[in-house]
Amino acid sequence: MMLPILRLHVDGVVRTNRETYDALAQTMNVSDEERSQLLPSGVQSFFDNRANWALVYLAKAGLLERKGRGQYTITQLGKDTLKEKPERIDLRYLKKFAAYNEWRSQFENEVEEGAASQALPTASDTPQERMADGYKLFRAALADEVLTKVKTCSPRFFERLVVELLVKMGYGGSVEEAARVVGKSGDGGIDGIINEDKLGLDVVYIQAKRWEGSVGRPVVQAFAGSLEGVRARKGVLITTSTFTNDAEDYVQRIEKKIILINGGRLAQLMIDHDIGVSTVTNYTIKRLDSDYFEE
Repeated sequence: MMLPILRLHVDGVVRTNRETYDALAQTMNVSDEERSQLLPSGVQSFFDNRANWALVYLAKAGLLERKGRGQYTITQLGKDTLKEKPERIDLRYLKKFAAYNEWRSQFENEVEEGAASQALPTASDTPQERMADGYKLFRAALADEVLTKVKTCSPRFFERLVVELLVKMGYGGSVEEAARVVGKSGDGGIDGIINEDKLGLDVVYIQAKRWEGSVGRPVVQAFAGSLEGVRARKGVLITTSTFTNDAEDYVQRIEKKIILINGGRLAQLMIDHDIGVSTVTNYTIKRLDSDYFEE
């Protein structure tokens, strides 16, 4: 599907997902009956689901550009790729592009540490492995979408988001209690002291900012120094971007306990604690209960 979709966008028009699905079905002569075949979840059709993932893959490779929620247009790289007249575009073909490989690397290394290095299903995978890999891939794409959305939020919304996440993770008691001690810092972020437990036996200094560039050691070092002023021994520094190697190395060598949460991990925590996401469907895997059949 990826090559027909890329060809469809060669005119440079920004299309919604629905417009792409409809045009693609017409180009590929897909009947209404075929388009009506649903996934087991009953939420989306096989055709629309595959077309949606094709759009995601093409965007990750840099051949398409996302212009808004469910809207894509072709990039210059995409146009150049079509000029090469490829016979097909599949996941193997996309390995030619650095952006796709970088995204795949993040998926393999960050979504689930210690997971098998094979991120994408192969013909030798068992059904359980295919389901696990598919879940991780879906989660990686969702995390990317969540983080992109967070970066467009207003400072007030970002403040509320972080407070709700901290409470869901067990910090600060209630949302109202946490909101009273975690407030605006005046520079597009939030900071404050929050209880580590419901009894307030220890406190954690929180700082969260919507940076675009990587956060370096000087920022982290200044954050560590600010812990002295609030008599805190622990701190959590959250950013919507990334941390440099120097910054990550610095927190490993100091006495104070500081946790760095980059944009990718922030999105994963939001998914884990149902912040800004909702469940579409659940699958239950069952096995034979041999004990039941013992006579």
